[in-house]
Amino acid sequence: MEQLDERLKAQYPSLSPQEQRVADFIFDHFDDLISYNSAELAQLSGVSKATVSRLFKRLGYEKYKDMRDELRTLRQSGMPLTDNRDAVQGNTLLARHYKQEMANLTQWVNALDAQQFADAMACMVKARRIVIIGMRNAYPAALHLRQQLLQARGQVLVLPQPGQSLSEELVDLTPDDLVVMMAFRRRPRIIRPLMQQLQSGGTPVLLMCEPQAHSLFPLASWQLCAPLDSVSAYDSYSSVNSLINLLANAFLHDSLDKGRPRIHEIASLYQQLDELEQR
Repeated sequence: MEQLDERLKAQYPSLSPQEQRVADFIFDHFDDLISYNSAELAQLSGVSKATVSRLFKRLGYEKYKDMRDELRTLRQSGMPLTDNRDAVQGNTLLARHYKQEMANLTQWVNALDAQQFADAMACMVKARRIVIIGMRNAYPAALHLRQQLLQARGQVLVLPQPGQSLSEELVDLTPDDLVVMMAFRRRPRIIRPLMQQLQSGGTPVLLMCEPQAHSLFPLASWQLCAPLDSVSAYDSYSSVNSLINLLANAFLHDSLDKGRPRIHEIASLYQQLDELEQR
């Protein structure tokens, strides 16, 4: 039987405009689809729940739950959820790369502490400001997390700014703020004293790091680990980006009442300023 992505691609031309809106959202958020119920998928796609129900019946699923069960079974088996399944056979560099990437993703998902994640998310939702600190290789990841969170809330900062010191920014932090500390190997030496300073000041810290960074755990309020293992000399940040995507989606879910109007306002500004090409 064809998997969900194959069914959607085959039937996409025959879908109604509303059903295509749902399909477009699914293609853009396929890795997170399993975390949405039908009402959430409808809300995030901007359609009715009935439209979602019709779409999945058209695709051959009696109930929405049947689709989620299928994806859950595939994910637990380690089978890729989308196409290009034939491209990863054998012992080629591509095959080894793919297997390592899948192992990294599976490892962080299986190791995720649901309670820690929920507690960190609650703090993120209520925080006065979110300050994301990322240096060296972590800086692009910090920028990406900020860009995602900014869609749903304001007061999200990235430090350090290019060429600037940290102290002028840190002096204003309070226990009402949240620091997301991205501390992936090889870390600058300042990370440890910086976390010690934040801890002494009572500022909550969500640490994002590789699993081997045990010595930093006691300095953080919560930690989320993403492996960086690779088949080459370069660390892989695919699991980091996947974790960022989960954080951003969970944040949007938990702050949907406030986040959705902001998203619409941003979209309106995009249009008024003609900043982005039309989808």
